[in-house]
Amino acid sequence: MRRTFGNLARAISSAVLSSARRQPTSSRGESTTAGRRRYPGDFTGKFTPRYAAKLDGNADPGEVLWAWVPYEDDPSQGKDRPVLAVGERRGWLLCLMLTSKDHDRDAADETRWGRRWMDIGSGPWDRKRRPSEVRLDRMIRIHPDDVRREGAVLDRKTFDEVIGSL
Repeated sequence: MRRTFGNLARAISSAVLSSARRQPTSSRGESTTAGRRRYPGDFTGKFTPRYAAKLDGNADPGEVLWAWVPYEDDPSQGKDRPVLAVGERRGWLLCLMLTSKDHDRDAADETRWGRRWMDIGSGPWDRKRRPSEVRLDRMIRIHPDDVRREGAVLDRKTFDEVIGSL
């Protein structure tokens, strides 16, 4: 009996692992991770910034959006967070992540790791209206279908200041 149960358990484990190894695909045939499209990596090329913000249900440059953002050191993992869309390239939104953490306190350490932040103030993307900072040294690609919601329109003056700091 034990032997049969052990064989059954191994067969089930093998089937589960085999199923987990298969990458699900999106409707466009792209590989996804945990139901998400496979992350093509951070954007490093040239792009033309564009301000086209309007809260109309579509993700547009100039808006603060909520989306799943991959971790820098392990793109298969990440978390839901606000991002500022600053442009588009080949079907992807180009975004900068936001945080309510004050990086002025650890500016020397952040600089040592090559991370640059800029204060952008508070807005309706944060329920508590905490001041936010935008990260300037990492351009994240977000597929428009993966945006969870529009958070707010960033005013044009602040958007232009962010672009000028890139």
